[in-house]
Amino acid sequence: MLKSAIFAVIVKHYIQEINLADLVRKRGGEVKLGEQIIPLNFSSLESDFLTHPAQFLIIGIPEDIGVRANYGRGGANTAFKPALESFLNQQANDFLNGNTIAVLGEIKTTDLQNQSEKLNPKNKTDLEELRRLTAVLDERVCAVVQLIIANNKTPIIIGGGHNNAYGNIKGSSLALGAKINVVNCDPHLDFRDTNEGRHSGNGFSYAFNESYLDKYSVFAMHEQYNNQYALNQFKHYAEQLYFSTYESIFVRESIDFKTALANNIGFVKNNFCGVELDLDAITNVPTSAKTSSGLSPIQARQFVYKCAKNLNAIYLHIAEGAPILSHIKADNKTGKLIAYLMSDFIKGKLNVE
Repeated sequence: MLKSAIFAVIVKHYIQEINLADLVRKRGGEVKLGEQIIPLNFSSLESDFLTHPAQFLIIGIPEDIGVRANYGRGGANTAFKPALESFLNQQANDFLNGNTIAVLGEIKTTDLQNQSEKLNPKNKTDLEELRRLTAVLDERVCAVVQLIIANNKTPIIIGGGHNNAYGNIKGSSLALGAKINVVNCDPHLDFRDTNEGRHSGNGFSYAFNESYLDKYSVFAMHEQYNNQYALNQFKHYAEQLYFSTYESIFVRESIDFKTALANNIGFVKNNFCGVELDLDAITNVPTSAKTSSGLSPIQARQFVYKCAKNLNAIYLHIAEGAPILSHIKADNKTGKLIAYLMSDFIKGKLNVE
């Protein structure tokens, strides 16, 4: 438990409450997850953390600053609301109910997002400012994740770029007083040089260099979309860094999906472990770096479920989703896919067979 003064500062300055009732579509004769979830009392949130029955706390990060600081397409700030709405409107039934879930809200990003939207990453000065803003966001993400884990809850973190992995890892490590492991399903290692300044491509290398991250395992990375610097880091720190490649599993078929995933999970077992999923990994999902050759949704769901079930998983982060980039502007498939992944993680942690 964090000190009361720190708790109050984090809640006041970094967390925005969401009215769940506005998002739930009620229907006679059935109960939605959003109707079962017990809202957190923001007027007495510190004491509510101690007594609230929820094991899982959902938090959104509506930003795309780190993505644009990495020369990517914006839009990752649009994933949380459609994902949350889809999740809340799933059925509460024998397979999953809302009794162990709560919604904490959004990390406040509006001020940073507004500043970032005036900046062009093609301009060197603007690019440096985008990376500075990403570092400011890091502090907020770290504080909120630390708050949740220090209170023995499991954060489910939705939205924003993969830059937020750094705050997730640092916040978890500070809450636990130890380095953590992470497994990541991602076409990219996100282990670029930290000398570039903060962006969505080096969250894990920052966390590793600053001793918050112990072992890091990347599942189904794409061989031609990772630079030699990152590959060299994985060779040099082979006892702590590991990857399997998409091509070895699906193109050359030198290893099967089940075995490769088991190897990735096995590498980070026996320690607290964060679970990261970049939606870039899934074929044709609108993201900052959309792929035409990736995992299927069911394979991504299997990744999340099996990691949650077989690891001491302390958080889930689903990054890079950008529904606004869909060619069908009214399309809600991305939000629904994220909702499936959220449910799979919870079921894995609860050992639902």
